[in-house]
Amino acid sequence: MEAYKRWVLRNRDYVHSLESLANGLTWLLPDRFSNSEVGPEAVTSILGIFTSVNEHILSISPTGPRTGHMAASSSVPYSLCITLLKDMETLVEVVAQQLYGEDMKWNLISITEAAKVLLRSAALRGSGYKMLLHGGENVNDGTDTNDLNTNRNGSHPHGVSDAVRNNQWTLEGRALSALSKFGENARSISGPTWLRTAQHQQGIFDSPISSKPSLSSFLSNYGIRGGLFLTAEMMHILRPLIYVLLIRRYGSRSWFPWLASLSVDLVGNGLNSYHMFMSQNTSKNEKTELKRRKLLWALYLMRDPFFTKYTRQRLDGAQKLFEPVPVVGFLTEKLVELLVGAQTRYTYMSGS
Repeated sequence: MEAYKRWVLRNRDYVHSLESLANGLTWLLPDRFSNSEVGPEAVTSILGIFTSVNEHILSISPTGPRTGHMAASSSVPYSLCITLLKDMETLVEVVAQQLYGEDMKWNLISITEAAKVLLRSAALRGSGYKMLLHGGENVNDGTDTNDLNTNRNGSHPHGVSDAVRNNQWTLEGRALSALSKFGENARSISGPTWLRTAQHQQGIFDSPISSKPSLSSFLSNYGIRGGLFLTAEMMHILRPLIYVLLIRRYGSRSWFPWLASLSVDLVGNGLNSYHMFMSQNTSKNEKTELKRRKLLWALYLMRDPFFTKYTRQRLDGAQKLFEPVPVVGFLTEKLVELLVGAQTRYTYMSGS
């Protein structure tokens, strides 16, 4: 393992080039949205895991004044665990459907979502009860990433934007980067996910170490406003699990899971908006995160029963409209095919 770490550190640019090439080749795999999807999804998940691990190795590389501290740290961060779980969740869904059928697959999906709830709850506690950024995949230490990037010679290492990095390997991005990662386009922050994690840690190491508040001390310091914020964050964390459990109970064609999930999103984001309005210490990253969460509401257009009753009809109408137009008609047909295929997977449209 140490030899592999040294190889990754010596070949940063080569590693990123291989990741980009591998990501493109996965779309050439056959049966992408067919009943024989286990093989392609297994390849994609494995490549995604390697990418996440490589970015983590690069983020903790001994550079700058944080060398000693980072070298001494051997624990796996919650952010990496969440990313690895997200890399695997579509494979879990496909395997579950192959083995147990469409109805029983929701049992394993529920377990996956429950695991994410536990990891994100731990990440929330570990952050000192700060807003989770990108579902806990990014570290929130209260420092704006733009300031950190500016301090690092005014450039973005590796030359890879955050949107590209996330759209390469998160499950939403692989299936439908134009829609399911729609919220990511609102971010103007550059740099790979794990690089930003390292830069956040850099800011922590350069500043005096402060103890993170306990739940009781946090609520004591912030009162009702702090309680509303924690309620909003827990609603954001629990929303995907609630949605899956309701689908498991009522079915994906029922309006009740769809409306319940949307209600949780609306109330949670409303509480967070109120918290930000009343707070004097909201960072730019947290404001951007709230915008990202709101933009992800676009995924409700792609979830049943709304998709079957309304969105699908609009897509078919657009396909027929552009069908006579050369090139445009072909591209529209392929886009509709991609959207319809991706919509059949919960993990592609979950936004979690």
